[in-house]
Amino acid sequence: MIIPGLRNRRAIDRLLTAFFRDHRIEAFRKAVVALSRFYLLKTPRVEWYEYLDWGKTAGRTYENGNVHLVHPENWKRGLKYNSERQWIQTVYHEMGHYMLWADAERKADAFAYQFVRGVSQGRTAGRRGYRALEGSLARRKRAPGRARPSRPPHRRRRSRPR
Repeated sequence: MIIPGLRNRRAIDRLLTAFFRDHRIEAFRKAVVALSRFYLLKTPRVEWYEYLDWGKTAGRTYENGNVHLVHPENWKRGLKYNSERQWIQTVYHEMGHYMLWADAERKADAFAYQFVRGVSQGRTAGRRGYRALEGSLARRKRAPGRARPSRPPHRRRRSRPR
């Protein structure tokens, strides 16, 4: 799946974060236009709602290109799913539906996952040091050429007197 470069994805992510915090529609429009322009698609018509499907759904995409989303002001009032990252992930998911209509759910989830992958690493790499670039602890332990630490010798337990 072709996705925009990391610089473009970070810019789009920053715009969506700014919209979530400040509720300025220009930031959201710029993000959606940048995404649509990359894929050479018409910008989808987005409509905002307080809730969708009795609060069970965060977004919905239709065959005619309309996208219905829960506005961030209303999203923050949600009881369970009310974080900024989850709202941004929902926007990516719905844009994935808009761009990849066939086999919708699986491909929209894959698009949202790939779009976010690596976006935040640049910001946190400086705080965590060089190890942030190497991957997780489990991946570093599995690295080829790394000798496994030997286990300490097993001690036999003494039997207790009865």
